[in-house]
Amino acid sequence: MYNIKLTKNSIKKILKITKKKLYFRIYIIGGGCNGFKYNFKLEKKIKKNDIIIKKNNIKILIDYISIKYIKNGKIDYLENLEGSKFVVNNPNAKTTCSCGISFST
Repeated sequence: MYNIKLTKNSIKKILKITKKKLYFRIYIIGGGCNGFKYNFKLEKKIKKNDIIIKKNNIKILIDYISIKYIKNGKIDYLENLEGSKFVVNNPNAKTTCSCGISFST
């Protein structure tokens, strides 16, 4: 329904950091270069209005407002000389910043 895709790198990293019965949350906030910004965090509990995406033994939590901005997107995890980070390839974004953290619709 929401068709969130995960790369092999993101699956591997999410499985590693959620071992202790934690959930992986993706959410959108205002800010960044282009208006909206992706954020990721670990949660201990599922909230009442959360949408739960189950893939590869992972439960991803997304609130009902954020899901409309990232549906059909792909989550990747990158490690390079600049550091490590989760990145969203978002087909709904009209513009993105060069760092890949913010976008506009």
